[in-house]
Amino acid sequence: MMSAAVPTEKMKAVQYRAVGADPEVVTVDRPEPGPGQVLLKVTAAGVCHSDIAVMSWPAEALPFPLPLTLGHEGAGTVAALGEGVSGFELGDSVAVYGPWGCGSCLMCAQGKENYCLRAEELGIRPPGLGAPGAIAEYMIVDDPRHLVPLGDLDPVTAVPLTDAGLTPYHAIKTSLPKLVPGSTAVVIGTGGLGHVAIQLLRALTPARVIALDVNDEKLALAREVGAHETVLSDQHAAAKVRELTGGLGAQAVFDFVGAPPTVATATACAAVESDVTIVGIGGGAATVGFGSTPYDAAVRSPYWGSRSELIEVLDLARSGAIDVHVETYSLDDAPKAYQRLHEGRINGRAVILPNG
Repeated sequence: MMSAAVPTEKMKAVQYRAVGADPEVVTVDRPEPGPGQVLLKVTAAGVCHSDIAVMSWPAEALPFPLPLTLGHEGAGTVAALGEGVSGFELGDSVAVYGPWGCGSCLMCAQGKENYCLRAEELGIRPPGLGAPGAIAEYMIVDDPRHLVPLGDLDPVTAVPLTDAGLTPYHAIKTSLPKLVPGSTAVVIGTGGLGHVAIQLLRALTPARVIALDVNDEKLALAREVGAHETVLSDQHAAAKVRELTGGLGAQAVFDFVGAPPTVATATACAAVESDVTIVGIGGGAATVGFGSTPYDAAVRSPYWGSRSELIEVLDLARSGAIDVHVETYSLDDAPKAYQRLHEGRINGRAVILPNG
């Protein structure tokens, strides 16, 4: 006599289900971890502008199938371990390292899975950006190497560090040799990533920090988290930065918007032998060349950060050097959080509490 099938457990998730549609709360099957995988009960998940960018792409530009469970910033407790997994125990509080790679190429061997040389070829995608993401009651993590213990860190304020902390940290770290006493750093866009970048610059460098954004409320947050000077981000912003730097410009400029006007401002703010780092994915492109940019200015477009850098960022948070401003939402209210983010009404970072 055949036994009755055990019904699959269900869970809530926030999915992007059709091109051009708004994200919605749905009920789906709760996943089970396969060999080498880890199941997390999600405690916190960050909402990011990158998600809005993905949801604005036309069908031909979308590199993965829909529906997609959103959320590439995730933290949770270990709920189940797949066969062969060791190093973690049930109930451990962990953060998820998002830019998954193959684990064996030259870049992955250095912990730089954000620059994996084979991810595209193998179809490996980050959670929430191709693989099922963290804005759900449970999520699958493909390999325990992509988990970092949180210890006593609050997952609600720590979860944005997996992107909004790691990405600016990776961008800033390369420019540290230029940010000597007497130098200036410019941060364009003081939202989720930018307000963390200001804190990182203050914690890691003696540079004077000038923050640019589009309204007084955002500039007030920039001053609150440590910016020495704030400038309205408009057609006069670069001239104002030049004025503040005695006509020399900034030794490092970090653009967390990446739109055509901000990229133009970023290069116009740059000093001789400076770094211009375009982090935001707003579709802008820098004009680089003799006569267009100052002598020996380097323009970079980095992506996310390495596994070891995430550990460093979490250690910085543990020391009290950085603190993310968060607004929390229930899973049912996640679509509202995306709407507020799209309207520019989030102060800092929106965090979803799927099991809160």
